[in-house]
Amino acid sequence: APGSMSGSGPEAAQPGEAAEAGLQEAEQDWAAAKAFYDNLVSKRPRPPKPQHAITVAVSSRALFDLVEERRIYEEQGVEKYVEYQQENENVTLKPGPAFHFVKALEHVNARLLELYPDDEERFDIVLMTNNHAQVGVRLINSINHYGLTIERFCMTGGKSPIGYLTAYLTNLYLSADSEKVQEAIEAGIASATMFTANKDVAYSDTQLRVAFDGDAVLFSDESEQIVKEQGLDRFFEHEQLNENKPLAQGPLKGFLEDLGKLQKKFYAKNERLNCPIRTFLVTARSAASSGARVLKTLRSWGLEIDEALFLAGAPKGPILVKIRPHIFFDDQMFHIEGAQKLGTIAAHVPYGIAQKYHKPA
Repeated sequence: APGSMSGSGPEAAQPGEAAEAGLQEAEQDWAAAKAFYDNLVSKRPRPPKPQHAITVAVSSRALFDLVEERRIYEEQGVEKYVEYQQENENVTLKPGPAFHFVKALEHVNARLLELYPDDEERFDIVLMTNNHAQVGVRLINSINHYGLTIERFCMTGGKSPIGYLTAYLTNLYLSADSEKVQEAIEAGIASATMFTANKDVAYSDTQLRVAFDGDAVLFSDESEQIVKEQGLDRFFEHEQLNENKPLAQGPLKGFLEDLGKLQKKFYAKNERLNCPIRTFLVTARSAASSGARVLKTLRSWGLEIDEALFLAGAPKGPILVKIRPHIFFDDQMFHIEGAQKLGTIAAHVPYGIAQKYHKPA
């Protein structure tokens, strides 16, 4: 206000001092209220800021088993579907293909919070679904039943959720809908279609285990194109000639990078031997003929992989049974189906030339 800085006597200073004292009192009240609130919610950490988080968006059909509900939707329409969900909102949904993966992500978060209580660089799981908001109560009840920490919901009421993935700064999108996954891949978002395993197996509850195929998953499909179009001998020749030229990145390279960043946070605390994240490369490549380029590419990216398995064309299913990953990413449905039969939860990445040869159903 005019003249507010001009008074020099005691009477002139009093109004300003009173205002300042009131402001300090208000700030103290705010701080006390915040401290009280923080104490109330201390056992349930707030979601990290999206710019710091590794955001994993999961559809409701990937997180939960909604096969029966989907049948009602397709046969009787959306109104009957919503009505059924509301009538059964206190009936807990069974786990879907991404459920154990999400649980493992949350275990990693718990370990990170023990070591870095104030750090926001951790997983943030977002339920990204085209369900209607009326179905939300059943989803919330089921999430709470299993003790999952999923605070962010995006329910688009029948509209495609893909446009929201960018807004949520999504690092990985998992869905049971292959068309939406294809749409997300084309938008440059790491994505995969989830498939339920045909057998029940026990998963580690102390270590997140993620297995990746190489070509058209971690790497581009450059080499796979040569296999498909020119044959295996030409492929081996090409790989040896280009051994020191790094492969271009594929759609899941960024997610391996994210896992590597978190692993290094555990290593920094002397927890390498007790790290709750383990990564696997499971590739049909043969080590002697075409393995060096893969390993040198990872090295050039500054990325480590914990275990590299070169199968030289052998089926991946039996090896995956031994690894027991929470999720296995591959671009070829042939490998997805083989993994499923033996009890591995597989995620199809619809990227590269292999999609021309086998379109997902």
